[in-house]
Amino acid sequence: MTLKDFLVQGDRFAADNGCILKEVREGYACAELIVTSHHLNAGGVCQGGAYFTLADIALAAVMNSRGAMTFGIENHIVFLKSAKEGDTLIAEATEIFNHHKIPYVEVRVTNQNGDLCCVLTGLAYRKAVDLNVDGLK
Repeated sequence: MTLKDFLVQGDRFAADNGCILKEVREGYACAELIVTSHHLNAGGVCQGGAYFTLADIALAAVMNSRGAMTFGIENHIVFLKSAKEGDTLIAEATEIFNHHKIPYVEVRVTNQNGDLCCVLTGLAYRKAVDLNVDGLK
C-alpha cells in the first residue's frame, strides 16, 4: 500500500466530502474538490469547513511523506475568496520546514482560474513510528 492509498482509504471524512488526493511526493501534495450544493453555507458560498477539509488532506499527505506517522498539532487558515457551486478547488501543500519532529507546511487553495481562495499553515508532530507504506504514489 502506498502513502496515497493509506490516506485515501484511512481518511473517510475527506473522501466522503468529495476531496480527491491527486498527487503525493516527498514535500509536496495536491488535492482537489468540486464544490457541490453539499458544501455551501447559508450565504450560498463554499463553507469554511470544506476548504479546511481539502487543505487538511493535502497537509496530511505532505506531513507523512517522509514515511513516519505525523499528526497535525496546530493550523491557521485565512479565507481570501469565496467559491461557488461548480468551482474546482485545488489545494497544493508544500513542506516549508522539514524538522525531524515538528514539520511546518503551507497549503494554498486556488480555484480553477488560479485565484487564491485560502491559505492554511500548519505544524505537526512526527512520531518515531514507521508508516510501513510502499512509496508515495
